[in-house]
Amino acid sequence: MLIHGAGGDHLFWPPEMRRLAGRRVFTIDLPGHGRSEGPGCQSLPDYTEHVIDLLDAAGISRAALIGHGMGGGVALTLALDHPERVAGIGLIASGARLPVSAAILENAANPATYSRALEALRALMGSARTAPQVKERVFKYYAALRPTVLHGDLHACDRFDVTDRLEDILCPVLVVCGAEDRLTPPRYSESMAERIPGAALQTIDGAGHLLMLEQPRRLAGLVNVFLATIPYTPGM
Repeated sequence: MLIHGAGGDHLFWPPEMRRLAGRRVFTIDLPGHGRSEGPGCQSLPDYTEHVIDLLDAAGISRAALIGHGMGGGVALTLALDHPERVAGIGLIASGARLPVSAAILENAANPATYSRALEALRALMGSARTAPQVKERVFKYYAALRPTVLHGDLHACDRFDVTDRLEDILCPVLVVCGAEDRLTPPRYSESMAERIPGAALQTIDGAGHLLMLEQPRRLAGLVNVFLATIPYTPGM
């Protein structure tokens, strides 16, 4: 199950990820995003309950969860609070904490300054090698998103912190970061990989925060190798 990040939707995952060979892939829209109705949530545990509801509706008892940014925080929360539902997690450009600057939060909350928040995020999400069309694609989605939803996501990220619980995660874990990520810098991923028992860390050179769109084949290859290591029993 692929879980998008703050302000995203299912299309933030490229075809290489949505169509992993030999895998049954669910690419979801969290409440208020993409094709999902609702106002959005104000905390990651609330988004986590939505994912649980989706698993139940699909008749899935356990799944491997791959999350980008905020979606990684949702995957972490599931692994900690509902370990029986999680076969493994992939944390893509994410962190055990996801702090957002006070200026971005303040600007995102005010319609008069909302565009400033978007521009600040644009500057942080891209790297020197990020193709202009990738950034334009992402911010086309952001521009169409209700400002209250993006602000809620950013607020939820800023409140998120499971740093002191990482040692309790017992499922297989893959951590992937872009070497040039300025929004969730590599040190976030390195810290998680050091503290989560048995976690594997992979760094993608030349990629920023949008690494799944910048280097989709590289990421899909890493995820496929990771999924092959997860024991699977039909019906479990």
